Amino acid sequence: MSLNFKNLCKKRRKSKKISYICRQKYNMQIVNIKLDFVKLKTADLPECDRALYDAAVNSARHAYAPYSGLSVGAAVLLRDGGIVCGSNQENVAYPSGLCAERVALFAAGALYPDIPPVALAVVAMKEGEVQKFVSPCGACRQVMLETENRYGQSMRILMCGADDTVISSSSIYLLPLCFEYI
Repeated sequence: MSLNFKNLCKKRRKSKKISYICRQKYNMQIVNIKLDFVKLKTADLPECDRALYDAAVNSARHAYAPYSGLSVGAAVLLRDGGIVCGSNQENVAYPSGLCAERVALFAAGALYPDIPPVALAVVAMKEGEVQKFVSPCGACRQVMLETENRYGQSMRILMCGADDTVISSSSIYLLPLCFEYI
């Protein structure tokens, strides 16, 4: 028997959010997932986060994005206060390019393998202007989580925009149903 998602779950509308609550009829279990985000005005970032934001913006200016036109910059703050930057590097063979977050995290891991990252800021620019905040793609989220596992500690993720910045205390909140080691 094939199971249809619409038959298994009820759509529930609360305010402007839509959630699906699975019925117990098919022995499905409801899983509660906690998300931890803070949203604040980018202009109100504390000094240390502002420096990371500025580094990400500067890095975005060095992106190679001839196909999407979206220049993305990332800056990783290391525990010793150092900052490692990266920008997206596109390629006509799409999967061969790399996102800014992975460029920055891989560079940090290669150059400073014994110094854990404590925060990562990401910003997107189009035609030289910072855009609305963006969230990392799934591959970058998985790499962020692997980085946290590698060093045994969480890393704050700052998704920065021209007006607002969304901050997560860990990448696990960006990828709650992640791949795990078996």
